[in-house]
Amino acid sequence: MADLTTKYMGLILKNPIIIGSCGLTSSLDKIKELESNGAAAIVLKSIFEEEILLDIKNHLDSAKDDLMLYTDLSETLDYIDLHVREDSLNNYLDLIKKSKNEVLIPIIASINCVTDSEWTSFAKKIENAGADALELNIFLNPTDNSELDFEKTYYTIISSVLANVKIPVAVKFSQYFTKPFNFFHGISKTGIKGMVLFNRFYLPDIDLDNLSMKEANIFSTPIEFNQVLRWIGVLSGKVKCSLAASSGIHDSSSMIKQILAGADAVQLVSAIYKHGPLYINQMLSELEKWMDEKGFNYIDQFKGKISMVKGKNPSAYERMQFMKYFGGIK
Repeated sequence: MADLTTKYMGLILKNPIIIGSCGLTSSLDKIKELESNGAAAIVLKSIFEEEILLDIKNHLDSAKDDLMLYTDLSETLDYIDLHVREDSLNNYLDLIKKSKNEVLIPIIASINCVTDSEWTSFAKKIENAGADALELNIFLNPTDNSELDFEKTYYTIISSVLANVKIPVAVKFSQYFTKPFNFFHGISKTGIKGMVLFNRFYLPDIDLDNLSMKEANIFSTPIEFNQVLRWIGVLSGKVKCSLAASSGIHDSSSMIKQILAGADAVQLVSAIYKHGPLYINQMLSELEKWMDEKGFNYIDQFKGKISMVKGKNPSAYERMQFMKYFGGIK
């Protein structure tokens, strides 16, 4: 039988499937169900920077006035009600403690943030509550037309958090950067232990009957995995931290492809919403079957085998123009 063990951020996972931050990871019962069906790790439903700031009375006014706080453009599957209960932070810490007492898989806390303000001290409380790691979903709006330096903001947030905790820290990125490779490579040397590619923005649509804006499909689609695949393949072997693929992973084939490109783990959300927790076991069974057919005994034998560094056709990851690549199509 194939050994599905993998290593992510220094954590030993029993297989590559992590359940990403979402409503499915917001309660102990749901977390236990995900573990029982094969999940190797859980990223808790994100707590938002606003929630932390709202709980700190001295910073209440600045939190309300901050133009970068989330409104209707928050992460689709992690929407926050700004009228948060006063005890929400304690509930979050309690969920970490209870989860660590009742499940064996790693529990990764998650903070959705946009600044490096005083909220970063809360990261220490997350560590003290027993979280195995922390994921920072740094969610900067690509339509922002202010003078905010996005790249500098990432560096300052990461520096502030790393100064407060010793547990592994991962950063979840968007794909909106001028020179993504240089930026990702530089961030990987800050001391973070993992990079998650990519987070998803709210997607708009137009209602033709009512002539009004409406929300597009909140779930990812299988085609979204290709953009993630490109960057996993490009960065594998070139960054100083683990890589997790997120968005568009809806079946075992897309999971296997991400690992071949160099991912240490994959994060599932939409696929579990659509098919239920039992789907985790199905994907793992299909992964085992594929490994047996190909003669692979463990994950590291094929992880990164078709990355830009190790693959036979590395230039394929660099091709950006459709017509240049498919110019012969008639």
